[in-house]
Amino acid sequence: MTPQQFEQDLQPLLLYATPLIFICIAVEYWLVRHDPHHRYDHDDLKASVGIGLGSLLINGLFKAAIVGISLFCYEIVPWRLPNTWWSWILAYLGIDLCNYFAHFIAHKQRIWWATHVTHHSSEHFNLATSFRNSWTQHIKIIFFLPVWLSGIHPVITFTCYQIDLLYQFWIHTEVIHKLPRWFEYIFVTPSHHRVHHGKNTLYLDKNFGTTFILWDRLFGTFQEETETPVYGITKPVESQNVIYLNFHEWRDIVREVRQAKSLREAAAILFGPP
Repeated sequence: MTPQQFEQDLQPLLLYATPLIFICIAVEYWLVRHDPHHRYDHDDLKASVGIGLGSLLINGLFKAAIVGISLFCYEIVPWRLPNTWWSWILAYLGIDLCNYFAHFIAHKQRIWWATHVTHHSSEHFNLATSFRNSWTQHIKIIFFLPVWLSGIHPVITFTCYQIDLLYQFWIHTEVIHKLPRWFEYIFVTPSHHRVHHGKNTLYLDKNFGTTFILWDRLFGTFQEETETPVYGITKPVESQNVIYLNFHEWRDIVREVRQAKSLREAAAILFGPP
């Protein structure tokens, strides 16, 4: 398969979903407009949209490289899984599990936290918060190598990746409270993800799942929403400037590594907890 054939076969689901995404944001904006505790903050909204637009541009720039790596991985493995219904299920489970571990490590090691802190920088929680994807998040593509090396067709894995990414949009809201118990047990819901974005002591480093909350239940990182979340990071951001929000942690890491007195100290800064 050539990159050109890949582009022809892959449906741009994120592009197709864009009108619905903005309709949902408009509806949420209208629903909370009179609620002083949950309504949109204009500066915060502008920062979220700015970060999101930057992410789209960077996604376009890196798309060819990511496609090339995935195709290379697919071509070097000596096995193939058939393009059947259960391959789609395996691909989606694999993508979601890789996302869980990438998300988990991004909260445990500082160098990976620098690729993710942007997403947690808002002190508000709404659908627009989902736009806050760090401009350096593509470094985490290495966590998806197991799926690319699985022998599943890259069109299937990339389609599943898009669906998994789209799923994460609707869970960034306070408008939806609790859903049926069976759904809350299996899938990530807004309630679960509010916990993840909370900086309450009880909520720190909990609920890393993106589609399935079962991973958190299995690996011991699940936390029910039992108290009102306080959003943001433990060290509040100093500005809503989109450049600052994307790179302030990288700036701090570089400064501290340059001041380190040994390689061991530098490694502790890079791979220690954020």
